[in-house]
Amino acid sequence: MEYGRLRPSDSGGLDHPDPTAYTTNRSSRRRRLILLSLLSLALILASAISAMLVLGLRTGTDRTDRGPRRIRPTQAISQTCGHARYPSLCMESLLEFPGTEAASEQDLVHISFNVTLQRFSKALYFTSAISSLPMVPRVRSAYQDCLELLDDSVDVLSRSLSAVVGGGGKRLGSTQDVMTWLSAAMTNQDTCSEGFADVSGTVKEQVTTRLRDLSELVSNCLAIFSASGGEDFAGVPIQNRRRRLLGSDSLRSRAEEGFPAWLGRRERRLLQMPVAAIQADIVVSQDGNGTCKTISEAIKKAPENSTRRTIIYVRAGRYEENNLKVGRKKTNLMFIGDGKGKTVISGGKSVFDNMTTFHTASFAATGSGFIARDMTFENWAGPVKHQAVALRVGADHAVIYRCNIIGYQDTLYVHSNRQFFRECNIYGTVDFIFGNAAVVLQNCSLYARKPMAMQKNTITAQNRKDPNQNTGISIHACRILATSDLLGSNGSFPTYLGRPWKLYSRTVYMQSYIGGHVHPRGWLEWNATFALDTLYYGEYMNYGPGGAIGQRIKWPGYRVINSTVEASKFTVGQFIFGSSWLPSTGVAFMAGLSV
Repeated sequence: MEYGRLRPSDSGGLDHPDPTAYTTNRSSRRRRLILLSLLSLALILASAISAMLVLGLRTGTDRTDRGPRRIRPTQAISQTCGHARYPSLCMESLLEFPGTEAASEQDLVHISFNVTLQRFSKALYFTSAISSLPMVPRVRSAYQDCLELLDDSVDVLSRSLSAVVGGGGKRLGSTQDVMTWLSAAMTNQDTCSEGFADVSGTVKEQVTTRLRDLSELVSNCLAIFSASGGEDFAGVPIQNRRRRLLGSDSLRSRAEEGFPAWLGRRERRLLQMPVAAIQADIVVSQDGNGTCKTISEAIKKAPENSTRRTIIYVRAGRYEENNLKVGRKKTNLMFIGDGKGKTVISGGKSVFDNMTTFHTASFAATGSGFIARDMTFENWAGPVKHQAVALRVGADHAVIYRCNIIGYQDTLYVHSNRQFFRECNIYGTVDFIFGNAAVVLQNCSLYARKPMAMQKNTITAQNRKDPNQNTGISIHACRILATSDLLGSNGSFPTYLGRPWKLYSRTVYMQSYIGGHVHPRGWLEWNATFALDTLYYGEYMNYGPGGAIGQRIKWPGYRVINSTVEASKFTVGQFIFGSSWLPSTGVAFMAGLSV
């Protein structure tokens, strides 16, 4: 993580050209950026037109005057912005949009999405236009992060707008979909800003100028949208019970097989079938007896924006290919290996290589519907290199099944969207599960390792920034363990369940075994009293020598959960998939809260 953490020095943070860096494929990169700029400009125009159509259909008028804009907000605008966390920005952004004086409160929900999409599209357009400016590697890394994250945000905001406005009288997504996508857009914005936190220069100044108010605009969208139909339960996720996209019987029958209901029948079979019985679309084999020799080549061969599942079988071997990534357009990819420790995707990048934490991942996935099973993701940089990510996931509806995820500081970056981990082994030291996804880990083993001298182990660092984000880390029916080297240190390195990275940090441990290496206080401060009264940290029916709660911290935001109703909101069914499209009982192998 970038914020408030010990970091290596870079090249002074100045934007000087590196004559040896970034010369390969410069012309093709410039062409891609030009196309990206044109696409952003098209989205700006499209979103403006769609907003005018919404208002035109309601009012039957077409605003053609170019006179002074009304400054005094209407009653509808005042009421709408009364829900926002940044009401002045809300009024300003709505009043500058043509036709809002005739808009209803429902229209204003649509318009707030349109305004936000336009601002993000403009930010992407202008940010992509400065690609030719000279940048040192650390600045270039942050800049590339922002381009990717802004592009992803424009996509999820476009989908959110389509879901809210609908087409042909139909909404094209559930309430939980929209909440998830807006939460992801805000997280993307924060990650982009944090990447520039410890650098300076012209590029930072120009990008930061373009990013101004973007996070607050998404926050307002979240608040306005949730106020139109959501409810909150003492810091637990917003639920909407008005709609169900599928019949509960259909959802329940899917859940009874032990996997999330949004996994289709074919995907559930693929997760259970032996490798020999699976017919893969692409086979990766280092000996040349497959479709490809490298994983990067396999990802390139996979189709873009596919609704069909593409299976990539990666045969046993150690694959070190330098920051592999399944991008946003590579949807519905499934990676199958020969087993933990047999198929190994490895890397050694860290922030000491003059790159952002986001950029260090040995493997990253943002394409929705991503699945991985029976493989290992590893970052071998070691504890002295600080932040070094083994696996980063920002894909919606992602499943990681029977995998090893091995690193030290910042091992697993659960960046954004909805994720599910099952029967995985995760190893690390400082903040080794971190991010702002809505994620459930079930039947997993979380191993604390021996850190550097004077360090403390923290298992989680959750960075929920806004109270309306439906994000958090739920650790359910897992095992909290220590590696042999940590056990051999005779308690010299205390381990904590987590610490609050952002103001509304949210993490729960439920029905899990907690080893004696965990400090009796349980949780660790981030910085003095920061977030102690706004976070939500909960424990429910944990056991083991470290599970005793008698000496736990007494923070206002910490709670021992005694209500099954409250605890149930962090199960698979209610936390990451929403009551509108998954039965509230969750998956049958857990039977909700039953083990």
